Amino acid sequence: MQYGIAHLSMISLRENPSDTAEQTSQVLYGELFKVLEVRKNWSRIRLAYDKYEGWIDNKQYTFCEEEIYKALIKENPILSTNLVDFILLPNEQLMPVPFGVSLNSLAILGHGFDGESTNSKQPKNQLIETALIYLNSPYQWGGKTSFGIDCSGFTQMVYKINGYKLKRDASQQATQGDPLSFIEESEPGDLAFFDNAEGKITHVGIMMKDNYIIHAHGKVRIDRIDHTGIFNAEKRTHTHKLRVIKRIID
Repeated sequence: MQYGIAHLSMISLRENPSDTAEQTSQVLYGELFKVLEVRKNWSRIRLAYDKYEGWIDNKQYTFCEEEIYKALIKENPILSTNLVDFILLPNEQLMPVPFGVSLNSLAILGHGFDGESTNSKQPKNQLIETALIYLNSPYQWGGKTSFGIDCSGFTQMVYKINGYKLKRDASQQATQGDPLSFIEESEPGDLAFFDNAEGKITHVGIMMKDNYIIHAHGKVRIDRIDHTGIFNAEKRTHTHKLRVIKRIID
């Protein structure tokens, strides 16, 4: 088994080994992964954080030794906390990195960083403060940054930055936590899940107080939520059908 570290700000994780293949997620700077298969130009990987699999360009990551990989995944994650920050490269050039990148691999990569970071769990009420930093970020399928993010990438990153682990996709996140019986029981930071006509969970957002929700739909936005689902005041209609609200953090 081989192991790798992402040494660029963000890497497209693709469904197939091609530049034109669908981006299913992103690998952010400092993320660790197992290399499952290596081809001429592409590698199939499995991320250490959420076990998500896909293909990345061989030019966009650095191999690391098994002992280093195992040591790093045992460490408490150190994450950047500015919307945009900079990594100092060995040639003294700067590389911008997005909110929430992992800094545990800095020494291994020979990089420097003097921005702000966190390495501890935050109280549940901090989730909304973090979520609001992403407000108006454009929607992008597979995205995990303020420059493009999808609904479950948004919830995963907000939770990650505050020290809590979520799976990658909305349908996977819906298997976590405890369901609530009524919307009135919800607290800011709880997750609301929504399904399509076939009953498949396809959307997720973060509950706020007073029956509001923040979620990624076109952009990261705040809408009303009721027993039916998300109500978009601009369109004067419900855009998502509520399936369940779950409490991840007590």
